[in-house]
Amino acid sequence: MSTPDRATPVAAQPAMAPRAAPYIGCLRRLTGSWGPATLIVLVLLGVWEGYVRLWTVPKWLLPAPSVIAMTLVVSRELLLDHTLVTFVEVVVGFGLSLLCGVLLACGIAASRTLERALYPFVIASQMVPIIVIAPLLLIWVGYGLAPKVIVVALTAFFPIVVNMVDGLRSVDPDAVNLLRTMGASRWQIFVKVQVPTSLPFLFSGLRVAMAVSVIGAVIGEWVGSSQGLGYLMIRSKPQFLTERVFAAIVILSVLGTALFILVGVVEKLVIPWWHNEQRQRSLKEEE
Repeated sequence: MSTPDRATPVAAQPAMAPRAAPYIGCLRRLTGSWGPATLIVLVLLGVWEGYVRLWTVPKWLLPAPSVIAMTLVVSRELLLDHTLVTFVEVVVGFGLSLLCGVLLACGIAASRTLERALYPFVIASQMVPIIVIAPLLLIWVGYGLAPKVIVVALTAFFPIVVNMVDGLRSVDPDAVNLLRTMGASRWQIFVKVQVPTSLPFLFSGLRVAMAVSVIGAVIGEWVGSSQGLGYLMIRSKPQFLTERVFAAIVILSVLGTALFILVGVVEKLVIPWWHNEQRQRSLKEEE
């Protein structure tokens, strides 16, 4: 008797391939967005390291990147303590500028009288260098946390106010007229139309404000402080600890970049619809 033919077994497809596809796509996007910048940084660091070693530049004049990296490791506890102080100043000052900036922008957008009364002062506040105001704050409120927070708030609130006002005024007049014909009150129009329209503008201002908040905190610490990365830089300079100054600069750069990215992440969580519209619009333009 002949044995019946058996079906040839088919090799099973790997189950992880579909699951790995999103991660591969995300990795490609990260590589495409951060790859060129990372390459440029690595090239610059290599040239810097080679120049210092080839020409035997003194460490107090220009430390090599390897020396700065070693300082970050050896002095990590000292740097961490001062970083936390600066971080608190940035976060508290940014929160204060966000609160005051949004309230002021809503008032300016809602009332022409407030606009004529307050908007010139908002613009004039940026005409005076913050380094001039900081010493006065030390006289008025002392050497604690308050003057640094105020300096950060004064530095950061201007882009928040300007962008929020522009967003509140960029509403679609047809949508406003439609709600009015349906009997909507001024408050309902504000909540349902003006606020959603202004959120992309607000987050654009928040990204700028977060970046300059770090600068404001350092300026406040330069003028008068006993803690913080700005204070550490001022103390290290006369001691010719240039590598420590560069280490503080590296931490400030990383801190500012991380907070900037954090604002972008919050933006995608708060207004995902806007990003979807932007993505669909870019796809249509590519087609």
